[in-house]
Amino acid sequence: MKYAYYPGCSLESTAKEFGESTVLVAEALGIELVEIPDWNCCGATSGHALDHKLSIALPARTLGIAENMGLDVVAPCAACYNRMKSAEVAMKSDEALRSEINSSLANPYEGKITVHSALEIFTAPDVLNRIKERVSYPLRGLKPACYYGCLLLRPPKIVGFDDPEAPQRLDEAMCAVGAEPVEWYFKNECCGASLGISKSAVSVKLTGDIISNAKKHGANCIVTVCPLCLTNLEMRQGAAGKMRGEDLTMPVFYFTELLGLAMEVPGIRKLFASHLVDVNPALDAIEQGEPVPAGAEG
Repeated sequence: MKYAYYPGCSLESTAKEFGESTVLVAEALGIELVEIPDWNCCGATSGHALDHKLSIALPARTLGIAENMGLDVVAPCAACYNRMKSAEVAMKSDEALRSEINSSLANPYEGKITVHSALEIFTAPDVLNRIKERVSYPLRGLKPACYYGCLLLRPPKIVGFDDPEAPQRLDEAMCAVGAEPVEWYFKNECCGASLGISKSAVSVKLTGDIISNAKKHGANCIVTVCPLCLTNLEMRQGAAGKMRGEDLTMPVFYFTELLGLAMEVPGIRKLFASHLVDVNPALDAIEQGEPVPAGAEG
C-alpha cells in the first residue's frame, strides 16, 4: 500500500507531532508514504478566501506532481484535505476550469488520482484489522471525545467518506485500540479557530462549549484530526474556563498519536512533550490496565 504524502505547512511546523505520528504509524502498518517533491501550500485559509481559481490552482499544482508519481494522495491535515479534495472535485467535474488551470501548470492534473484523509486510510477495514492485530498496549481507561470538527466532514458532496451529522470513523479507530469513546453532542461543531485573531471572544466561547460538553459526558481527553482544532482547543482552555466559570483543563491528542501509543510504536511517546496541555492525566488513566500480547485485542 503506497501513497503520495502531502504533509502541508502545519505538519512540518506547529503540528510536527501529527506529521511524525502519521509517518510512524504508517510505517508500522506497512503503508508507504512518499512525500510529494516540491509540494506547495494548499492555500487554506487565505487562498480560497481571496480567489476561487487560486484556491483550485494551488492544490492542483501539487496534485499534478502526485499524478506523475502514479499515486493517490493522503493529506492528514483536515484543512489541507478539504482544499485538496475540493480542487480534485472541481478539476474532475469542470473541463473548462481544468483546461484553464492546467495551462499554467508544469505538471497538469488530469484527474487520474484521488485525495484521501489519513483518517480514511487508517480506518479502511483491512487497515483497521491490521491495527487491532498490532495492539500491544490497549488504551483501556481512556475515554476520548472524538472531535471531527468542520473541514473533514463538510461539504459532504465533496468529502463524503463519513456521515457529516453522525460521523463514526474516528470513534471506530479509538475502539480498535481499546479506548471507550464517549457519546457527546459537539463532535462536529466548529471550534472557531479561523476566528482566533479577528474575533477571539467567539473562538473562546466555541472552544469552551466543546470542552465543557466533552467533560460533562465523561471524557478524560479529546482526540482530533485537525492541527488548527488541536491548537485552538489547547491554547484557549484557560480563557474559556474563565469565561464559563469552569475548570476546562483537558488533554488533547491527534488520533495517530493514540494509534501509535496502543501499538507501542517507537518514538510516539516523545511527541507528547510538544503538547501545550499536560497529557499525563489521560496517560495515567490508561496505565491502570495491563498490557496484553500483540494481536490479543480484537
